[in-house]
Amino acid sequence: MTLDVNAIRRLFPGLARTGDDGRPLVLADAPGGSQVPESVIEAMANYLRTSNTNTHGAFPTSHETDDLIEEARRAGADLTGADPDEIVFGPNATTLLLALSRSFGRTLGPGDEIVVTMLDHDANVRPWVLAAEDAGATVKWVDVHEDDVTLDLDSLDAALSPRTKLVAFTLASNAVGTIPPAAAIAARAHATGALVAVDGVHMAQHRALDVRAIGADILACSPYKFFGPHLGMLAVRRELLGTWTPYKLRPAPDTVPARWETGTQNHEGLAGMVAAVEYLADLGRANGATSGETRREAVIAAFDAIRDHERALARRFLEGIATLPQVRLWGIGETDRIGERTPTFAIRVGDQHPEKTAIDLGGRGIHVWDGHYYAITIMERLGLLDTGGAARVGFCHYHTADEVDRVLEALGPP
Repeated sequence: MTLDVNAIRRLFPGLARTGDDGRPLVLADAPGGSQVPESVIEAMANYLRTSNTNTHGAFPTSHETDDLIEEARRAGADLTGADPDEIVFGPNATTLLLALSRSFGRTLGPGDEIVVTMLDHDANVRPWVLAAEDAGATVKWVDVHEDDVTLDLDSLDAALSPRTKLVAFTLASNAVGTIPPAAAIAARAHATGALVAVDGVHMAQHRALDVRAIGADILACSPYKFFGPHLGMLAVRRELLGTWTPYKLRPAPDTVPARWETGTQNHEGLAGMVAAVEYLADLGRANGATSGETRREAVIAAFDAIRDHERALARRFLEGIATLPQVRLWGIGETDRIGERTPTFAIRVGDQHPEKTAIDLGGRGIHVWDGHYYAITIMERLGLLDTGGAARVGFCHYHTADEVDRVLEALGPP
């Protein structure tokens, strides 16, 4: 089914903001964080109005907070394909991965190896590298093909060995949009006996996550990338949550998964996260999911429709920049390979510094990022880091073809 983008946009108050020319802003900064629907804003406000208190108290508002946390775990499970008792919340994915990697590091020793990739955001690199360094283990790197910035699977095979204990890779690059063949990579890692840790932060905005189908042991994502508030979330295989030792205070809970959550959680944020998953489910129900299907099935239906809409946007953008010789793209540029990427594009305009590109576009009501966006290693690998990285244009399901055209017009000759 075709998304009713105009109806969708009316649900997002941030999209109504206008620029100096009176036209709506083109918020093509979605890879750094999406806009949120009114339902998310209202859910957070309603929690603060009616139920704002801490957990495990002997009174109704505390019971409501306890119930909210359990519902948030169910919503997280419906988003990721995990079980509710495999969902862990925290302030952001980076903090959660740093904490989890510290516990993983206790299982490592000299002679053990971990594998990370040059394509990843540093949040799925540095935590594992630090754990290896602390344990005296070895770090191996998976390279990319420079022409299309896809993972070099021969490099992966060369990095794997019987000593590999963990392989970390991204489900989609937040820098260039590449979508690696996740299930195939996980299968190769598991064949050596290694664990698999995937970064789903960028992917969660664009495609349905399925930790079981991928074969991942650890999956990280962030609700603020899939139309919710600023939070972090992990889906971690139950066995690991139950056997690894968390770094926590006493007498903090010692039950899975609460034993992995430190301090008081962002309860209003959890309310917003539940509302974000409900938004996606409602989108799925408007695009093919039936009333008898589960929320998980409705979320999958939503992402099926999102995928088709975003492919059309990506094709339009790629066809457009192909007519602009001054614009260079890093990543997959062929329109017949759109299924291998998200609508996130790393570009440079001539010899212009990426920050200047972002400033110029901002002056025309178009918001894009510039720099390395914490995808530091790939920017180093492409020779871009020391000269400003790249300008990053990112679309998602609430963007229109007209907005793509506005960006292309602004990137074109004066």
